[in-house]
Amino acid sequence: MPATAPSPATHAVAALLDELVVLGVEHLVVCPGSRSQALALTAVALERDARVRVHVRLDERSAGFLALGLGRATGRPAAVIVTSGTAVANLAPAVLEAHHSGIPLLLLTADRPPELRGVGANQATTQPGMFAAFVRDEVDAQVPVAVDDADTDASGFRALARRAFSAASAVPAGPVHVNLPLREPLAGALPGWWGNGHPGGHGLPVEVDDAEEPVAWADGAPTIVLAGADAGPDAVMAAERFGWPLLAEIVSGARRGRNAVPDYRARLRAPELGGAVRRVVVYGHPTLTREGTRLLQREDVDVIAVRGPGESIDLNHRSTAVSARTVLDGAFVADGDWLARWLAPVDPRPAPTALDREALVSAVWDATAADDRVVFGSSRLVRVADDVLAPKAVAVHANRGLAGIDGLIATASGIALGAGRGVTRLVLGDLSFLHDVGSLLMPADEAEPRLQVIVGNDGGGTIFDTLEVAQVADPVDFARVQYTPHRVRLADLARAYGWAHRVVTTVEELREAVADPPSGRQIVEVPLPR
Repeated sequence: MPATAPSPATHAVAALLDELVVLGVEHLVVCPGSRSQALALTAVALERDARVRVHVRLDERSAGFLALGLGRATGRPAAVIVTSGTAVANLAPAVLEAHHSGIPLLLLTADRPPELRGVGANQATTQPGMFAAFVRDEVDAQVPVAVDDADTDASGFRALARRAFSAASAVPAGPVHVNLPLREPLAGALPGWWGNGHPGGHGLPVEVDDAEEPVAWADGAPTIVLAGADAGPDAVMAAERFGWPLLAEIVSGARRGRNAVPDYRARLRAPELGGAVRRVVVYGHPTLTREGTRLLQREDVDVIAVRGPGESIDLNHRSTAVSARTVLDGAFVADGDWLARWLAPVDPRPAPTALDREALVSAVWDATAADDRVVFGSSRLVRVADDVLAPKAVAVHANRGLAGIDGLIATASGIALGAGRGVTRLVLGDLSFLHDVGSLLMPADEAEPRLQVIVGNDGGGTIFDTLEVAQVADPVDFARVQYTPHRVRLADLARAYGWAHRVVTTVEELREAVADPPSGRQIVEVPLPR
C-alpha cells in the first residue's frame, strides 16, 4: 500500500535528485535497501518521466563499478544509491579506482540519523569520512525535518546537489560522497511541485584555467612521448606536432598515427634508443611495462608529466607537472633522424595459426571497428596485447588506476550502456572473470548492453608464471596461493545468469565469434594452454 504520511526524506531527496538530473546526470545505479527507499523510489519516478536511466543491481561492489564504467563512457558522473552499513563499504574498490583514474562518480549513501550512531543500532556504522582520502568532496548532510510543498529546494538539498556535481566534474574529476542521514517515515508522496516543470538551475559553468608559468625546456634534448592509460588523443597530437616518437601502451587510446613506435619495449631496452632518451613527455598513467617505469625513474631524464584525469606521475621525485596546452605552446625543433631511428621497420609477425594469447588479442583487435570499443582486464592478456598489437584508431578502456581485477564485468557493462552504440568487447582472464562473476546478474526488465566478454581460460593465474615468484617458490605452494587453479564450468555460469555462451577452439572459430557478436550479452570462452 502506498505510504500516505508526509516524508521529509522524500521531499529532500526529490530536490537532490531532480537538481542532479538538471545538471546533467543521466544514469542512476540503485541497490535495494530500506534506509535508501526514498532515493530509490524517486529514481524510478525520474525514469518514468523519461529524464534518467535507472540500473538496478543487487551487489553494491558491482553497482559501484557499473557507475564507474558509465562515467568512463560518458564523461559525466553517474550516481550510485545504496543503503547504510556494509552496503557503503562495498563501494570502496570503485571509489579508489575512480580516484586514481580521475573518473567522475557520485555516491549517495543513506544513513541512520545522528542519534542512532555509535549506540549499537542495527545496520549503523561510521559512514562520514569512510572515503576521506579518496574523494574530491564529502558531505554529511543535514537530516530532513520538515515537509513544505512550496519548498522546491527542500531546504538546501539543491545546493548540495550543485556542490557534489561540481566537485565530481572538476579537473581532476573523481568521486564525491554525499552521506544522507534519514529519519522515518523513509518514503512518502512526492512533493507537490513534482511534475510541474523542473524548478532547478540550468547547469554549472565549466571553468578551465590552464594558465601557468612558462616552462624552460632544454633545447635539443632527445625526447619521446610515453602514453599510459587514458592518455587519449593529446599524446598523439603532441608527438606529431613536434616530431617525437610516440610510445603508447595498448590501454592508452593513443596507439595510432604516424609516430606510433612498433615494438616499443625492445627499443626502450636498446642503449642507442632508450638509453639516449633525455626527456619524456608522459600522458596518462603508464603501468604495463618495467621498461617504462625504469625510464620514468631515471635521474638523467627530465620527466614532463602532463596533467590528466588521474594522478600526476612523479616516479623520479623531480618531474614537472604541466597542462596539455603548455606542451603544445612550447617551441621545439624536430629531429627527423631521432624519429626515424625509433620508427625503423621491424620484421612483421607471422599471423597466429594456433589458438594462443596472441591469436586471441589479435582477433579482437582486428574485429573492432570505429564505433566499437575494447576493455582490457588486468591480466596476462593485456600485456600480450601491448606487445603485439599494431597501431589502430580504436577506443580502449581499462581500469589501470590501481590495476586491480575488481569489477571488470561491471565496468564493461557500464561502458557498453553509456556508449549506446557499437559493440563493447571485454578481454580478460579466467580469474578476473570469476572475481566479478556476480556482475553477470542483470535485471530482466532492463535493456541489455551489447557486450561480448572474451575469457582466456587457462585454469588459473598464469600471469604469476612470468614473475620472479615462479622461480623461487615451492611448486606446490606456488600453485595453491599464486596460480590458484580452478575447475569452474563457465558454460554453467553463463546458463545460470542468462548469458549466451560459446567455446572456441580454433583461430577460425574465434575470428568468426568476434566478427559477428549477438545483439545482447555473450561470453566467448577461449581455452588456453598454461
